[in-house]
Formats: sequence, structure tokens, C-alpha cells
Amino acid sequence: MAIQTKYFLLALAATRQAISHTGFAELFVNGVGQGDGTCVRMKNDPGTVTSPIAGIGSNDMACNANGATGVARVCQVPDGATLSFEFRSWMDDYTRGVIDPGHKGPCAVYLKKVDSAIDDKGAGDGWFKIAADGYDEGAGKWCTDKVIEKGHLDVALPQGLEGGYYLVRPELLALHFAHRGEPQFYTGCAQIFLKSSGNKKPKSTVSIPGYVQSGDKSLTFDIYDSPLKLPYSLPGPDVASFTGSSKREVGTIDRRAVQKTQTEGLKPEGCILENANWCGVEVPSYSDEKSCWSSSKECWAQSKKCFDSAPPTGSANCKIWEKKCEAINSACNSRNFDGPPNKDKVLTPVARRVKANGVRAASPLRLTV
Repeated sequence: MAIQTKYFLLALAATRQAISHTGFAELFVNGVGQGDGTCVRMKNDPGTVTSPIAGIGSNDMACNANGATGVARVCQVPDGATLSFEFRSWMDDYTRGVIDPGHKGPCAVYLKKVDSAIDDKGAGDGWFKIAADGYDEGAGKWCTDKVIEKGHLDVALPQGLEGGYYLVRPELLALHFAHRGEPQFYTGCAQIFLKSSGNKKPKSTVSIPGYVQSGDKSLTFDIYDSPLKLPYSLPGPDVASFTGSSKREVGTIDRRAVQKTQTEGLKPEGCILENANWCGVEVPSYSDEKSCWSSSKECWAQSKKCFDSAPPTGSANCKIWEKKCEAINSACNSRNFDGPPNKDKVLTPVARRVKANGVRAASPLRLTV
């Protein structure tokens, strides 16, 4: 590559810097969307939610800024499920793409077994890698290129993992400024409950932060070299190997018996509308003017909580609830005291679906993108 061409690409990367970041926005389980922001820890500032992690030594490397605080919901996942992670350049609009094509680099997925998916702070030891992909020399593509093409990152969970609560951490690493010592990590955490009868555990774990160090070759690789100085070495530990088997033996002691059944982060009973980790429940029935306005007041109180709790992925479903409240107001004003309208009707939109294509293999390159 001519020197002037290389510098042109560097300048182009700099001009795109402010508008081309990304964030983990939605989890899909076997192709079924769990909802924008549902079960997902993310930075709560809409203006900077897609910014890269500030410093590889920061605790934010685990689950992003504000990621030490859990969210209210925990998504249940079957043994061996394929998980898909949707990263977005605009957190409240999945149609606007994953990340700028100039942000090239590897991907990985980590798990951490925890006693509570809500209370665990994320940072520290206990993390193990279940998938990784870097540069595909045959295709001439980085993992991020493939994620952009497909729209999401897929991974098949290892069959027979010990059941219970986990944090799941997808990771994108953009290397466009790595040559000047500025690798950009993008991550977040999903809170899940793995329903499994297996007892497989990782043979070793790592600490996040601490699993990568400043100056690692994988973090300083120059993507503008021509030809590239291949092969590219993936950052962090190897994909984990495991002890145990896919099923518990009869008679063995289950030291985590409490985790055989999910008890935290469940969808609240009577939930008729979800927005991220908020749930709306039906308001009381009414048959006179006083009870009608009382139900209206309850509806608007829930509406406020919905909007106040909405993460950077948006409040689209809060607007659906707002229309419900407006309908009750209209009924009260017209003295129609037989309500609420469409009582107990589930208002949550039909879940989005993606073509999940996780592949389980012996190779350390276990991501399918």
C-alpha cells in the first residue's frame, strides 16, 4: 500500500470516530429476540452508550460503564442454546447498522458463573472464553466484517454446562487506532439462567479486567499494513476446555441445588407489556366515575416508571402504554365506566427473530458470524 493511501485511510478513520461506535443492545435465544435492552447491562447515558471502554484496566471492561449494577430481568436459556448478540451503532434503531466498516477487528464471547445474575458486579475472576474469531485469511475478512454483514454475532453454548446463573459477555475489538496504542473494546453483559442438567465447568478462568494487557500484540496490530503481518493472534485466553460431563450422575451431590430452578429476574406475573426490564400490569377494573379515574391515575403512574426506566435502547413500548392510558382517560371523560378497554390484552409486540447459526466445534474459532 502506498504511504499516501495508508494516511488517507487513517484520516478517514479519524473523521468517522464520533459517529461510528457501537453497543450491545439485544439478546436473541435460538433466534428469538428477548426485547430491546431486556436482561442487558449497558451504559445508561444515551449520549455515550456506544463509546468504547475507557481504559483496559477499568472495571468497565467487564460489563461496560454502569455494568456493575444488574438489571431486573434474567433471561432463561436452554442447554446448548445458540445466543445471538445484536450490536448497534444507534442503540434505539437496529436498522442503522452494527458499526462502521472501518472498525475492523476480532470478536469473542465470555461467560461467568455467578450466584446471582442480578447482584454480581461482573468485574474480577471467574470469566472463561467460549468463542473467538479474528482474521479469516481465506475470505480476507475480520470478524467485525462478518458481524456487519449478518447483523449479529452468534455462539452455540457448550453442551452440558453446569446449570444456573451466568453473565454472558460479547466483545468486539476495533483495531483502527491500535497502531497508535488505542484499541477500542465494545462490550456489555446479558444476565441469563441456564437450564441444564450438566455439570461441566471450565478448567481455568481469568479476571476481567486483567485478561489483556497494554502492549499485547493483538491490541497493537496495524490493520493498515500491506501486506498484513499475519497471522493475527487473538487477544485474551484460549477458548476454555472443561471438566465434567453433559449430564449429572444419579446420586451426586448438587452443591448449587438452589440454581436448578430460576428464582430471580422472572417476568412479573400479570405482565402485559414489556419495555426493556420494565413490565406493565393491568390496572384495576372500574364501574363508576371515581374508580375510572383511579385506574387512569394508576395507568399514568406506570407510564412514568416505564419512561423513567427506559435504557438507551429506547421507550417505544412505553408509548404503547401511553396510548392505553389515553384510552382510559377518554372512557372516563365519555362516562363509559366499563373498563379498562381490552382488559388483560398482551400489548408487547411480537418478538423479532434472526437466523441464528451457532456452530459447536472442537476448533477455538467457535463464533458463527
